[in-house]
Amino acid sequence: ERATALIAVPRMLDALRGALERAAAARGEQQAFARAFAAAAGRKFLRRAWRFRGIHRRLGWKFWAFICGGAALGPETENFFLRLGYAVIQGYGMTETASLISLNHPFRAAQGTIGKILPGREFRLAQDGEILVRGENVASAYWERGAAQPAAGEAGWLRTGDLGELDAEGNLRFRGRKKNVIVTPAGLNVYPEDLEAALRRDAAPGGPGPALRDCVVIPLERAGNAEPCAVLLLGDAPPTVADGAAREIVRRANAALAEYQRIRQWIIWPEPDFPRTPTGKPRLAEIAARAKELLLGAAPPAARRGALDDLLQRFAGPAIPAHLERELNLSSLDRVELLSAMEDRYQLELNETSFAAAKTVADVERLLRQPAAQRAEYVYPRWTQRAPLRWLRLAVYYTLVWPATLLLAHPKILGRENLRGARGPFLLVSNHVATRADIGLLLYALPPRLRHRLATAMLGEFIETLRRPPRDWLFPRRWVYQAGYWLVTALFNVFPLPQQSGVRESFHFAGESADRGYSVLVFPEGAVTKDGAIAAFRGGIGLLAENLGLPVIPMRLDGLWAMKCQRRRWARRGELTVRIGPPLTFAPGTPPEEIARALEARVRNL
Repeated sequence: ERATALIAVPRMLDALRGALERAAAARGEQQAFARAFAAAAGRKFLRRAWRFRGIHRRLGWKFWAFICGGAALGPETENFFLRLGYAVIQGYGMTETASLISLNHPFRAAQGTIGKILPGREFRLAQDGEILVRGENVASAYWERGAAQPAAGEAGWLRTGDLGELDAEGNLRFRGRKKNVIVTPAGLNVYPEDLEAALRRDAAPGGPGPALRDCVVIPLERAGNAEPCAVLLLGDAPPTVADGAAREIVRRANAALAEYQRIRQWIIWPEPDFPRTPTGKPRLAEIAARAKELLLGAAPPAARRGALDDLLQRFAGPAIPAHLERELNLSSLDRVELLSAMEDRYQLELNETSFAAAKTVADVERLLRQPAAQRAEYVYPRWTQRAPLRWLRLAVYYTLVWPATLLLAHPKILGRENLRGARGPFLLVSNHVATRADIGLLLYALPPRLRHRLATAMLGEFIETLRRPPRDWLFPRRWVYQAGYWLVTALFNVFPLPQQSGVRESFHFAGESADRGYSVLVFPEGAVTKDGAIAAFRGGIGLLAENLGLPVIPMRLDGLWAMKCQRRRWARRGELTVRIGPPLTFAPGTPPEEIARALEARVRNL
């Protein structure tokens, strides 16, 4: 999309970093990536960008910067994107201070800081390190208990509740929330962020030892004071292996910490992810309460699967057995809904190919623990919608396809008046009778303004067979299939709509096409009819209609099945009919299954 910068909270950058690392691992390039990452240290900006040009190509050559706020960005994630040749810009501010207080310069950023104080802001640090702000940018009051309450305190200074420190160059470093500081029995302040940074060094690219997905450090009360306790989120592993991995992670972190900072208590989080806020921050209060239960033995980790149970309840039945081997009877629509819900709940990127193969609750749980896997291989041809190829496609259509349709089929069109004045784009749905003839007949029936900008969804598995035929086929047959792929893609602007993995990417491409002004044609039965009757529409058409939010045009082909059974290529005059219904719209929030059934009924009744 030719974006230039991403403005995001740290959790999004962490997720993107994880996705890039998993993609390298899935391609078998993990060691090569680690070597390139190490070699990029200390290099100039352009040298780093060129070394990782594959990633720059994927994100777009205009994309150059990550702008991050809302929480503290981990030093490992910051260093990761800097090494890849991107600018990482951090700032600090609050709603009460008219947003920004400090900001990093994109080309002179001090790594690990949140920048210099911006002009016009009065700033100082309290004795305990709390950040105080004063000036015209500070809000005058809060609205609380039915009245305006002053926002600033003594002498107009606003207490931010955040702790910071200034380095020799005047850059502000964020030390954490004041309320989260752990005061040890020795009276020393321990900042959880410092301990978390030491633990996360274990997850740096090419780092030694087992992977650490995330961690938080919480206080454990001790006689009016506290000591730090690490809560570790690890990948899937047997309890004995996970326990040893956690010990090693804590040992390496302690080796980099001062004596008073060292972690002496730790637990392994039993769920696939921490409870999080909408911006991805761990909910520390919930984690601390649960951690105390675990340390007291009130809730054994193996028995706590509540979040996963709740999510899978309607797919696996009212009671999920302890062995977790209950079968998941999922339709394609169910899989899309469950996959999206799990990614949103657990803040993970799950692979659709692996998810499509999951048959039991246990399979799903393993995917949550090991989200990395190969991506679907489908290709979505954006090049077919560029102007030069579109004009070539129209030239071929009016030279060959349109005359052939008129000569061989001369179909009767009913209902074209329903499209009078309609500009589009639309979602078009039709019954599916013959693979080769359906698209030509439907194109002939549409008015030119829709005919000239139409993207057609075809069965993804069939398209993939055309693009990459089996290697054990003879060369002439493989060549014919591959030539067919390029011809059908270029001349009819088709894209894959798979029945298993890759469904979301297809929906995304359909949305992109609509944004470019293209109507989208889908055959919701999912396959060519076997007996001439209209089969039940798959639920995915309802989900696609709901996501696109476009008016839906129902269409129906009549008479073609009889020709196909008689193996005739020439139709009698008036034998073939294309029926077009008026556009349909659905209220936001209409259940996808309800949309699918309504469209099926409308096509049958045309």
